[in-house]
Amino acid sequence: AIDDEDLARELLEDYISKISFLELVSVHDNPLDALTVVEEKKIDLVFLDIQMPELSGLQLIESMMQKPMFILVTAYEKYALEGYNLSVIDYLVKPVPFDRFLKACNKAWELHQLKTKQAMETGEGVADHFFVYVDYSHLKVMFDNVCYAEGLKDYLKIHFKDKSRPIVARMTMKTLEDQLPSSQFLRIQKSFIVSKDAITSVKKQSIFLGEIELPVGESYKEDVMQLLGKTGS
Repeated sequence: AIDDEDLARELLEDYISKISFLELVSVHDNPLDALTVVEEKKIDLVFLDIQMPELSGLQLIESMMQKPMFILVTAYEKYALEGYNLSVIDYLVKPVPFDRFLKACNKAWELHQLKTKQAMETGEGVADHFFVYVDYSHLKVMFDNVCYAEGLKDYLKIHFKDKSRPIVARMTMKTLEDQLPSSQFLRIQKSFIVSKDAITSVKKQSIFLGEIELPVGESYKEDVMQLLGKTGS
């Protein structure tokens, strides 16, 4: 978070602390001081004021070779077009209500998730977790700890390998499937996605995860056969 006004920085800190998928790494009143931190710590998202001494927010964005995501937070509407020309995520005009701030953060989060998925698919990066919205907060879930997920109409129940209590999240199977790496997970039925590592045996129409037996859907049999190194019906 970069802003030369004390009250503005305090408000940003307060808002950020209320959003579970944000972690405040550092706060600065001078964009020059922030440059090193942004580059060295590989920051994903920067909240940035525009009019500041020595270097404006827009000049800061233009000066960077490797750019994180930016959300501009300013008292001036007149820079909006220039900001969007620099591909900022959102443009917030002070005073910023929390619901508007949250909307901008959700937009950044969705883009971050998309970039993470694309990086995994192209081998540019390896993520080890994802987030699900549970009990009014975003809960971090490690891929390696997921045993299987069970679809329940508009909800999902996610079961864990460490035997901790399952969680129920308002999410579709398709949304979850898009977040899970196909190298680690397999959809075996309309209502079930399983961790490949958790599979202990395969028998006729079922997959076993230890003592847990789950059905294999007809349209998913070929994927299961490929897992076993077999093709055909």
